[in-house]
Amino acid sequence: MTGPLICFGQQPCGFFPRRFLAAKVLTARRLQAEIGGEVVFFYHDSDHDPRETQTTLRHRETGEARTLNFAFENKTQRKFSPLYAKRVPAGWRDNTARQLTPYVDPRWVAAFRQVAATNVADFCLEMYRRMGLLEGIRVARSSDAGLRGAACDVPEFFVDVPFNGETVRARFVDGALQLHEGGDSFVTLPHVPFSKSQVSPTRDSRLRWMQSVLHCTHYVAGAGEQAYLRKEDAPDVVFISRDPIERSDEAYCEISI
Repeated sequence: MTGPLICFGQQPCGFFPRRFLAAKVLTARRLQAEIGGEVVFFYHDSDHDPRETQTTLRHRETGEARTLNFAFENKTQRKFSPLYAKRVPAGWRDNTARQLTPYVDPRWVAAFRQVAATNVADFCLEMYRRMGLLEGIRVARSSDAGLRGAACDVPEFFVDVPFNGETVRARFVDGALQLHEGGDSFVTLPHVPFSKSQVSPTRDSRLRWMQSVLHCTHYVAGAGEQAYLRKEDAPDVVFISRDPIERSDEAYCEISI
């Protein structure tokens, strides 16, 4: 690396990205204009929480909010599969597109209809690209086997394993693979051998794991991230607070960025 490497991270966060992600992009590009270097988006598509892809839109005339999300083929996939393994059901795209017209510019309805991705993570990423958000930005995915193989070992992690005919993301705890059912309820899966290509980090170990591969010099983070990031795991990184943006948890649907 010969210059700065500016990074920001995010799970797939709606088929139209949440406004806080757009703010991270803007902040990273502003910093790049000031100091040069490359911008990398650490796309944490190994996350499994279906709430991450909820997309809140505002009616273009009334301002009324409406929240949409992907449909899921079955309960196992919805609750436990990583976002890169949650399949987009047949008909979901076209059915959802018919509901978008009152909420977003026709340009984005047309772009949405053109997305052909077959899983949730790919669908979100392709939509972000069609919106111009990722122009000139390198994407590094936490599901990528090569990235996983190059990453350091961490004491806290998840493992992608088969269960009920699906790929699920199980937490490795005290030598056992567990799925969190909610509250104090867990399902312990049969032990199976696994390799680094199946491993992704927990929230608390994510920075160290990511940094062992990307070696960023600057990291753009939101307020929530600033609260839990273990900055001691990356002592050479300069942490930058993302620029403020109104209605940060709603969808970003502007024409240009």
